Amino acid sequence: MLERVIRIRGARTHNLKSLDVDIPRGRLVVFVGVSGSGKSSLVFDTIAAEAGHQLNETCPPFVRNRLPKWTRPEAERIEGLSPVVVIDQRRIGGNARSTVGTVTDAWTHLRLLFSRIGTPYVGESNHFSFNDPAGMCPTCSGLGEVVVSAVERFLDLDKSLAQGAILLPGFGNGGYWYSQYADIGLFDADTPLRDWTEAERQALLHGGEHAARLGTRPPKDYEGVVERFERIHLRTADDLSDRKREVIDRFTRSETCPECHGDRLKEASRTATVLGRTIGEMARMEITELAGLLEQVTDPAVAPVVAALRDRLQAMITIGLGYLHLGRATTSLSGGESQRIKTVKHLGSSLVEMLYVFDEPTVGLHPQDVASMTALLRQLRDKGNTVLVVEHDPAVMAIADQIIEIGPDAGAGGGQLVFQGTFDELRAARTATSAALDERAPVTTGPRTATGTVTVVNATRNNLRNLTVDIPTGVLTVLTGVAGSGKSSLAAELVDQHDAVVIDQRPVGTNRRSTPLTYTGAAPAVRRLFARRSGLPAGLFSANSEGACPDCKGLGVVYTDLAFMDGQETVCETCRGRRFTDEVLRHRVDGLSIADIDGLTVADALERLPDRRIHEALLPLRRVGLGYLRLGQPLTTLSGGECQRLKTARELREATAPTLYVLDEPTTGLHPRDIAVLLDVLGHLLDRRHTVVVIEHNLDVVRRADWLIDLGPGPGRHGGRILYQGPVAGIEGTATAAALKGS
Repeated sequence: MLERVIRIRGARTHNLKSLDVDIPRGRLVVFVGVSGSGKSSLVFDTIAAEAGHQLNETCPPFVRNRLPKWTRPEAERIEGLSPVVVIDQRRIGGNARSTVGTVTDAWTHLRLLFSRIGTPYVGESNHFSFNDPAGMCPTCSGLGEVVVSAVERFLDLDKSLAQGAILLPGFGNGGYWYSQYADIGLFDADTPLRDWTEAERQALLHGGEHAARLGTRPPKDYEGVVERFERIHLRTADDLSDRKREVIDRFTRSETCPECHGDRLKEASRTATVLGRTIGEMARMEITELAGLLEQVTDPAVAPVVAALRDRLQAMITIGLGYLHLGRATTSLSGGESQRIKTVKHLGSSLVEMLYVFDEPTVGLHPQDVASMTALLRQLRDKGNTVLVVEHDPAVMAIADQIIEIGPDAGAGGGQLVFQGTFDELRAARTATSAALDERAPVTTGPRTATGTVTVVNATRNNLRNLTVDIPTGVLTVLTGVAGSGKSSLAAELVDQHDAVVIDQRPVGTNRRSTPLTYTGAAPAVRRLFARRSGLPAGLFSANSEGACPDCKGLGVVYTDLAFMDGQETVCETCRGRRFTDEVLRHRVDGLSIADIDGLTVADALERLPDRRIHEALLPLRRVGLGYLRLGQPLTTLSGGECQRLKTARELREATAPTLYVLDEPTTGLHPRDIAVLLDVLGHLLDRRHTVVVIEHNLDVVRRADWLIDLGPGPGRHGGRILYQGPVAGIEGTATAAALKGS
């Protein structure tokens, strides 16, 4: 009989210290520990990676080459695995064509329904797809929006042409196009445009008949500023230069498509109806309302389609997303909405004995919303699956069949099994997590005094209801409210209307050469330190230039392309993975070669590398709790929370003039013990007269706010209003107030 455990022996991935652990199958197991302790190394980089790799191995080489690549973990033995499904904490994102309907496959069922019983008959289901030429609107190519010139941004009416009244690049005095307007005898180049007649300004901008009406005949090839701008920037190939893209961003805006009015489809597809409604109208209905409407479809020919669609909609309602609509762009979803959307496809799955791995499933969820996620985790377990969850939320720990804590500390101080048992047993244990469970930050009773305000005016993004709100400067403002209440939308409006530095959870590294050493700017200082000690040029100590191993080009590994089979990556035989030539490696600082620097943690480097500039670059990392990171660790391996703290550390070092900072759920990935460190970092920014606005659900952060803006009362169209703004101590009568009181 199959033993009901996942058995791991000698796990050594990242900081795991030959870890041995038996994890019960068919149970809900929550992994806890301080940030950087090794939880993700065990769950994702060991268990999930081995399960994914072994499943891929069962496929033919041609198929395997097109599947996600898994790096095999370092471990002596791993047994008892099942096919794995990983649901991580990254936002769905996607592109302009990705909607709630497409990402959940609900749109596939809906367009199939319209192709079968829609009247008048239009064609097959691809005629209702805005991503297919057969169905997309020809004007906007299925995007629902068109890019138009923001003509009001083109001119500075208080200046003359000679003074640079045309703000577009290349149109000012001395620019390539300047003479096409200033030297043709049609306009007075020295008079401010405000003193021109309206007819003259229209002729300048739009040419054509406007120019023809002026007394002086324009040249035959005369183009108005708008026409020329659109020809140069909007009617060109897709591969635009960065400079052109920047100009387009500054001088254009998106508007609803004038032909399809946002429905994205061609005319015939827009007019077909089911139950008297077009597919566009159904796409704009709340999911709860749409599910109820579909009960009226009784045609037996489409019964399977309707059943599949209603099951998918009901799954979204079950996990609290009934307020969304299928036409909602995935790029506009909050972190909590994204996380729950990803789980929808698994709710209706008939597969059992699967291994589900969740990375902080409560990310972006208000305490009131956590119950819907914990119910989902239990439901997956009760269907006969093994559910492994990396989580910091006590509400998730409380429903676990078993809790495993990795620690005791971060980085080199972690990687060990420090606890395994029930939630009640954890509370009685002496671990970092059990200690944090008993601690609660006090409510701020003496909030900082604001230095002024910034105002968000007439905000209507997504569900915001024409909000105008003053946000105090020089203090910590926290935006709260249930998931989908409008917090992210309000923050986006704030960023659009005011200059701000946004610190979100997007990855900071784009390639394997990006590391904490390069990101912080410490790398040049390290190279100069070695150059001073050795008397050699600093360039020799760069793995991207002349000091690099000639065989692996400074990567330390050699990749062999095996065509239709998996490529093979092996340690470079010449440099043995150390990336540099032997000549460079001979030179030392405190007994360390340049290759040894990558293995140092931030904390180690501050102790062993005697250089002021290195210390200035790395100290902010230790201040934000990232002292355990290795200097050579690829940024692509960092969690969302670590990425956000890394960005915050750079801002700590670079910030000078008072700045507005907007942080999106900065406690993501943080153990309760580490949240105090984050709050100290935010306090440091405030001490330097900056303004900090945070979207947050963590109650310890909410309690420490100087100013609270609570949105709601519900999600989607049930939200978008400000329920409370003021000191934390004064909030009452809202979901956030209840959560604060209940905790």
